[in-house]
Amino acid sequence: MDVSEEPERTPPLDGAVGRRKVLGWAWKGLATVLAAEAAWTTFDILQPRASGGFGGIVEAGEANTFPEGAVRYFLAGRFYVTSYGGSLFAVYQKCTHLGCRVPLCDSSKMFECPCHGSVFNIKGEYIAGPAPRGLDRFPVTIEGDKVSVDTGTLIEGPAKGILTGPAEPAGPSCSGENGEAVVEGSS
Repeated sequence: MDVSEEPERTPPLDGAVGRRKVLGWAWKGLATVLAAEAAWTTFDILQPRASGGFGGIVEAGEANTFPEGAVRYFLAGRFYVTSYGGSLFAVYQKCTHLGCRVPLCDSSKMFECPCHGSVFNIKGEYIAGPAPRGLDRFPVTIEGDKVSVDTGTLIEGPAKGILTGPAEPAGPSCSGENGEAVVEGSS
């Protein structure tokens, strides 16, 4: 036998499918499945989602559940709804100084930042501390008796010096002299 001669190949049996055809079909099928998955993922990502949390519209309840001086926190939207002077305000929880979460002090009825001691009144207006302005707010909509807050639209807090709400605390501060939180039992 000469080296240049090719060995004889046996043709596939009648009705049998060759290995190359099976692999070709498998690759084409895999490519089709991957293309369909990519198209579905792209379609799914581009669809707008109704958001009921931060970055969307948050339902805050009925307007009659916010009496004068009321403050209620909404975790889903990261804001407080406060009532003062017959109006409702949605005050963002984030301090305008360095972004700490600012809780309401129950005794002083002021928002007091535990990080650096900035103080804001019930409307989020600047009272004291290193913050450059008052707390940011979100638009509040009242339709019928339903209160909605649009957390997708941030309104910059009022500048220092703009004070239309209470300027004096209702009671003792929740923080120490250096802005440190007061812990019960410590002196």
